[in-house]
Amino acid sequence: MDYAVLTGIVLVAGVVLALVAQWRDWRPPLVVAIVVGVAVRLLIMYTSAIDSWQPVDFMESFKPAGEAVLRGQDPVLASEGGWHFLPTIPYVYGILLWLGIPWEYAGRLVTVVADIALIPLVAKLAGGPKASLRALQYALNPLALMIAAIHGQVEPVALVFGVAAFVVARGPGALERPGIATDVVARVRAGVAAYGVRSSIPRVLGRGGMLHRALLPAPGDRADLKRGALAGVLMGLALCAKSWPIWLIPGMLLLLPNLRSRVAAMFTTGIVPLFFLVTLPVFAGTSLNQIPAVINTIRDIRPIVGEWGWTPWYTGGDWALRPDLASFGTNLIYLCVVAAVLYWRRADPIDMTTAILLVFMVVTPRLGAQYLMWFMPFLVARPTRFAWPAIVGVSIWSGYGYLYMTQFDVNSWWYLHQDWSRASIVLLPILALAMPWGRRVAATAPGLAPLVGPSKQAKVSSPA
Repeated sequence: MDYAVLTGIVLVAGVVLALVAQWRDWRPPLVVAIVVGVAVRLLIMYTSAIDSWQPVDFMESFKPAGEAVLRGQDPVLASEGGWHFLPTIPYVYGILLWLGIPWEYAGRLVTVVADIALIPLVAKLAGGPKASLRALQYALNPLALMIAAIHGQVEPVALVFGVAAFVVARGPGALERPGIATDVVARVRAGVAAYGVRSSIPRVLGRGGMLHRALLPAPGDRADLKRGALAGVLMGLALCAKSWPIWLIPGMLLLLPNLRSRVAAMFTTGIVPLFFLVTLPVFAGTSLNQIPAVINTIRDIRPIVGEWGWTPWYTGGDWALRPDLASFGTNLIYLCVVAAVLYWRRADPIDMTTAILLVFMVVTPRLGAQYLMWFMPFLVARPTRFAWPAIVGVSIWSGYGYLYMTQFDVNSWWYLHQDWSRASIVLLPILALAMPWGRRVAATAPGLAPLVGPSKQAKVSSPA
């Protein structure tokens, strides 16, 4: 990488400024945060585009996908499996290439624009008097700058739609809303109190019961349904960019006000990816008999491990095809995510989502640096005590890979990779500590009694 020193100076200066802003409690106007974010992203995008080093997947996977769209071919099949997602982003790549924009700029323009849009969305996600501070801190986030402006990875595109879905789902009003479990249990308790224990079950499940009443229209229901449907469309677009935003769906649903709006959100979340799949013959030139092959390619995840966390210690720090480790790690992810949902089921849905994404990073058997972007907007918006050690830690680890290791030839890169990948295990306890351990219970919604007695009511803590 030719401009590693300049890039490193910009990244370090950004971290220092973000920490000083935290210490001095700066709250600049939102427009200042956006201008700063635009300036640093355009600078790094420019130096990265004219650099002699370009990321391998950026050139050999993303670019062929855009070129396939230009030729009227399916980007999944035409790029020999290099693109493993729906063709939504390759459509944008194709348009930019058709306009004559050089690929080194066009590929990064998609992710940089998305990452800039995340700056005000992080402010909306944070809410409250420190919203503009959180926007500035995200604008200077070193990992976001590297992923969007250097690598051109599409995580910012998935995140801009995912975070927007959260903002829409939360809607106006209180920042804290009860989870589904809190809502259901509280209403069941109300049913028990009103009808007695014997009649509580039919009142929940039967005609006229809680579930039946929840599906019936209510005052203001039209607005809630629209909100749920729009949040679902945004989440569906996030899934069109990448498959991992499925982990964001529980938090989005918890932010919606009632069961009907959640059903609407689930419906539109699924219909958007389905639309891009069934329209492949129209927009991508895919024949109907090729669609099963496209689905199989999208579903196919090779069990490559050895990049991050605990698996490099089994592979010597190199990439390896280890189905045993990949299978064990995948099952461990499911188990730990379920445990996180249960543990934070009464927390603010944003905190629960942060916990889900962080626990994924701790136990996953495979990871690229771009994965570490998943939790970044949520953790910046609602920081915990160890948020900044986690942010700085993953940025240093990623920066070593992007800025230092790219100074060497292929053989030296692989030699450095052995220690670099194994060193990532140091970050796992830091990420675990960064989970919102002190915020297990959100504020109780108006009209719902607390689930524990006053003497045992958990203290609700605010973001650091």
